Formats: sequence, C-alpha cells, structure tokens
Amino acid sequence: MARRQSRNRQDERDSGQRGGSLLRVPRTRAEWVAEGREWLKSIIIVLLIFIPLVTFVVQGYRIPSRSMEDTLLVGDFLFADKFTFGARVPFTNETRLPGIREPEPGDIVIFKSPETGENLIKRVVAVGGQTVEMRRKELYVDDRRLDEPYVKHSSRMYVPRRDDFPKRIVPSGSIFCLGDNRDESRDSRFYGFVPLRLVIAKADVIYFSFDTKKFLPRIGRIAKTL
Repeated sequence: MARRQSRNRQDERDSGQRGGSLLRVPRTRAEWVAEGREWLKSIIIVLLIFIPLVTFVVQGYRIPSRSMEDTLLVGDFLFADKFTFGARVPFTNETRLPGIREPEPGDIVIFKSPETGENLIKRVVAVGGQTVEMRRKELYVDDRRLDEPYVKHSSRMYVPRRDDFPKRIVPSGSIFCLGDNRDESRDSRFYGFVPLRLVIAKADVIYFSFDTKKFLPRIGRIAKTL
C-alpha cells in the first residue's frame, strides 16, 4: 500500500511538471533575455504588417452622425480602402501614391473637411467638369435631374440656404459631395467643392454595427457592401 501511494505521488509530481511546462516562467537572467527577444520579434512582425496595412491599404471609420442615413447609421463601423484613389504618403506635403482611379459619382468617400480638417464621409454626386445645381431639394447634374433612391428628407420645410444651390461647374481636381440625409447634412452646399488632395479613402463595407439606443448589435448590417 505504501509503495502504491509513493508511486501515485511521484506520478502527480511528474504530471505537475509536464503541465507546468506549458506556462514556464523564466528563472534566470538569460531566460528572461531570451523570452524578451521572442516577444520583441513578435511585436516587430505585427508592426511590420499592421503599419503598412493601415497606412496604405485600409482604414477603419465609425459613423458619428445622421448625415448619411439611411445608407449609413450612427454606430456603423466601416472598412474603407485607400489604394483605389491612392494612399497619402506619411510625413509629406499631401504626396500620394498612384491610385486605380479618381472618385466617381455615387462613390461614398472619406475626406478631410475643407472647413475644419476633420474626417467626413459623404457621397460624390459630381466631379470635375460637371455642372451641379439644386432646386427645392432636387439635384441636377449636367442639367438632368437625378433619381436618387438613397436620399432621405427628414423635413418638409423649404429652406433656401439648404434646399437650393446655384448652378456651378465643378473645378478640375475637385468633387461635389452631399450627405444622403439631405436635411441634416453639412456638405458641399455649405463649404464648397472638395479638392481631390483631401480625399482619404473609399468606403467599401460595414464590418460591424451597434445600435446605441437599443444597446444591441445590428446583425443584419454586418458585412453590408456600399
């Protein structure tokens, strides 16, 4: 009996040693140095992948306001790609890498506000060389009224400063951007044309959405393309 108990205790010690090896804590200075080097290698590898990805390929963006309802809702989280229009090179005076193309009407883009410099997200409705005009909430591009099924009007009231825009030609190298929720958007009607040098990325997909009022995720909006 004593011999069997001794064997059991030895098995428990062996098992504990084997289990402990999975979470081995360095004991000597040399082991700590080796462990630190491994952690440093892992961090460097992650940074080498993550920094170029965020700088030149993709950017996350959270919708903070109602200006793009119902296309985009407060609490939507987006992925926007930078390579379509050409990513901006860090630490340079707005130097850009070559892009695939320039923004086109219908694109939803993220850009720096010409007024404040903050990041905004709006829809491109006209590009350089096109004429743009708004009459009593209706948008005309190149003298043709646009059919815009994505547009939302939250007010029936006619406000000339908001609902009219005199006919103008979009300058070369610029775009004219509007929010889909026209009555609650501060956009090119107020701050004018957006130079292409201020464009950051093209919105592509909603990767997550959270309803801040119901405090629940909007499952049906996840992975929705734009």
